[in-house]
Amino acid sequence: MSLALSAALLTLLGLAVAALLARRLRRRGATAVEREKRLARLETERALLQNTLENLGEGLSVFAPDGRLAAWNSRFVELLDLRDVVGRATTLRDILFHQAIRGDFGEVEPEEEVKKRLEVFWGELPAVNERTTAKGRILRIRRSALRDGSILSLYDDVTELKESERKQILARSQAEFANRSKSDFLANMSHELRTPLNAIIGFSEVIANEIFGPIRNPKYLEYLNDIHESSLHLLSIINDVLDMSKIEAGRLDLCKEAVRIRSVVRDAVRMIEKRAEERGIELVIELSEEDSIIWADERALKQIFLNLLSNAVKFSKSKSKVTIRGITSGSSFAIFEVEDSGIGMSEEELRRALQPFGQARAATARNYGGTGLGLPITKGLVEAHGGSLAITSRPGSGTLARVLLPLGEFWPNPVPEWAPPPAAAQSR
Repeated sequence: MSLALSAALLTLLGLAVAALLARRLRRRGATAVEREKRLARLETERALLQNTLENLGEGLSVFAPDGRLAAWNSRFVELLDLRDVVGRATTLRDILFHQAIRGDFGEVEPEEEVKKRLEVFWGELPAVNERTTAKGRILRIRRSALRDGSILSLYDDVTELKESERKQILARSQAEFANRSKSDFLANMSHELRTPLNAIIGFSEVIANEIFGPIRNPKYLEYLNDIHESSLHLLSIINDVLDMSKIEAGRLDLCKEAVRIRSVVRDAVRMIEKRAEERGIELVIELSEEDSIIWADERALKQIFLNLLSNAVKFSKSKSKVTIRGITSGSSFAIFEVEDSGIGMSEEELRRALQPFGQARAATARNYGGTGLGLPITKGLVEAHGGSLAITSRPGSGTLARVLLPLGEFWPNPVPEWAPPPAAAQSR
């Protein structure tokens, strides 16, 4: 091979090596730039993630399977007061040991306490517990495992929530105590008032009937009748207050027995009949031919019908009609309805009327009288029998009160859902 050819070959080989080196250098440069870009992107994502953690509102920590603190936010550091402890090389053991020495767990031997808490930390998951810090703050800690074996913990300061709950419980307890005290007071006062009132009623009847001799001045008889009627009215109010106080206090004693429905309904109608006749109101009884028997307190049952009929007559227009009807519902329940075409009520007025001492309207007590206890007592008596009271009403179109009562204590069936009222009632 000639010298010229060898030189040419060496030149070509040098050029090839130079080109290869240049290509490798360019590739390494591109790789370095790409690596820098990836590192910048990862740093941006890390900053975004950390910013998200900082804005959670709760403390957060993630401990890796080897016990190293892998992620956390400043709220975690603040709640557990770990400003001088937490760092990239911090472990769970470091934190627990620091807390044990500081006295967060009481008077304990640090090594043993840390060992015990490490076992609980990794063993009982998921877990929710509460603990009080050395500064008296109450922390709720929720702990769960991640897929890679790390442990995620969320820390929430519930001190204000616990204080609010405590105040609510205290306020409810005080309200219940005040309500019981009120009911006890009303019950005691009612008993104290009824004793002399019964004497007034009895003596006024004796004098009015002139049992021990005639009364020469007829004006005295008028006064005696006024005394007698006023005393009876006051006794009725006292009885209502006593019944309401018993219902509110849960002390209503029912003497249940087999009661014939037809007889109770007719007795209630008879007691309200005179008042209805004075205003030209027709009382219509629509009962099934079969005289059903219900297991109930007869006095309470009669009071239910009497209250509903009394309200219907009181708020009905003159020359109108009040209907009481009985509807059979299978073999376990009886349904009764009292319907009128009186002044009616809106939903808000009905809500007020069902509250003790409530009046549907401000002018109701002035125009029609009453204490506002009729419907609340009726509702309480019905529910004491395991039944339900539903009322449908529209202003100016009248009211439909429906009572559902179980026929006897031997039927375990629950009270069924209310069927829609008859079309006539719905259209009112």
